This record gives sequence, structure tokens and C-alpha cells, in this order.
Amino acid sequence: MSLLAIDVGNTNTVLGIYQDSVLARHWRIETSPARTEDEHAVLVRDLLRDTQLTGAAFSCVVPALTPTFRALCRKYLGFELLVVAPGIRTGLVMKYETPHTLGSDRLVNAVAAHARTGGAAIVVDFGTATKIEYVTPDGAYAGGVICPGIKIASQALFAHAARLASVELTRPPQVVGRTTAHALQAGILLGHVATVDGLVRRIRREQGVEARVFATGGLSSLLAADSETIDEVDEFLTLDGLRIIHERNASPPRKKKSGHR
Repeated sequence: MSLLAIDVGNTNTVLGIYQDSVLARHWRIETSPARTEDEHAVLVRDLLRDTQLTGAAFSCVVPALTPTFRALCRKYLGFELLVVAPGIRTGLVMKYETPHTLGSDRLVNAVAAHARTGGAAIVVDFGTATKIEYVTPDGAYAGGVICPGIKIASQALFAHAARLASVELTRPPQVVGRTTAHALQAGILLGHVATVDGLVRRIRREQGVEARVFATGGLSSLLAADSETIDEVDEFLTLDGLRIIHERNASPPRKKKSGHR
């Protein structure tokens, strides 16, 4: 099986090709709602080259791009795109009270994390927004937390503080900055990590579980290094969740309990 997994975020779109369960190739490109179906097709076909695909799975938080990618797959790749949306099989019980408002990437991350643990899991996705998801020990998606992402938060700070200049997002030598640049880096990076660690501890305390914590997203490796709660980093966890969901929807449905999607 050669599967194309596509995760469209607000800032970047991540694509990967799976050969069975192995991520063989991957790319990160800028998300552009203005790009046409044909322009996306030229880009995607150039990346794929001679790859013979058998299917594609798709999550998207930019609604305008869903019909674009549907048409692209139908017209240029010759098959229907599997879009993560209400009604598809995920293997998780849905306890979120407003599932129609749930970002598909959040659900996909939860699927991937639970598949790896077989029990309670927490996912921290460091993207445009920092999102934290919680899956119960018995495999229910219970909900999560959404915070401003580290880049959005830092851009807002620089835009509203005339004497603070933009700094590179790199780890400072210590938490107590001896220069303004180091003080900013400590507040932005280490402060964000401290927020995530505090929220993870609070989830564990409220739920009464020691859930395994995964980190994903483009900045996950940088930020997880200073975290006291993150157990495992996988920048491509979302793509793996798409692969799992595609497998679960390719096979005949099993008899399911009430509440499963």
C-alpha cells in the first residue's frame, strides 16, 4: 500500500507517503488558500514523481482547501480523498460535546497517540496554536486545551512593545536572562514549555491518570527538550494518525459499541 497523507494547517501543509506503515518520504510546504486546484496538482505531482498511490487521507483546518484537494485527487490522482470528518471510523469513543467544531487534526493526533499506548494518552501539538488532547484509558476522546502558539504569542508581544525587538527562537543559556534577547527567549520558549507542563500536570491530576505524553508539530523537538512531562516526540504523529484512520476505513466495519465514530 502506498498512501498519501496530507495535513493542512493554518501555516504549513505537511505531506507524507507511507509504504504500508513506514513513512517513506515527507514534505512541509506553505499553506496557501489562494493556490488553485491545478497549482496544487503541479506541486503535488512533482513531489510524488513516479510513486504509484493507492489512496490518500486528509485532515484540514482551512475549510476552503478541502474541495480543492478533493478535486485534485479525483482529477489528477484517480481516486477519492478520505477526508477526516464526522461519520468516519476512528476507533475512539467521542465524548466531545461539540464534535462539529473539533479540528480534524486534533482528532487525528488523539487516534495516533491512543494506537501507540493502548490506553490513556495526551498529545501536545506545537503549531500555529498549541493544542493539547486527552484520550481516556478506555479509548475515548475527552477533549483538550487550545493556547496561542509560540510564534503568534511572540509576534503579538513584539507588535505591542515598542522597545522589544524580535529574537531568534532558540534556547537561552539559562532561565534568568542577562541580556534582553536572552530574557525574551527565556520568556517565550521556556515560558511556553512551563505553560504546557502545567496544563499536562493539571489534566493528569483532574483525570487521575498517568497518561503518556506525546509532542508533535514543527517546533516539538525544540520545545520538548526542556519539558518535564513530555515522554515522546514525533514530528509526524498527525500523518501517522491519518494512516491509521485510512486503514480503519478501508476494511469492513466491525460491530461497534454505542458512542463510537
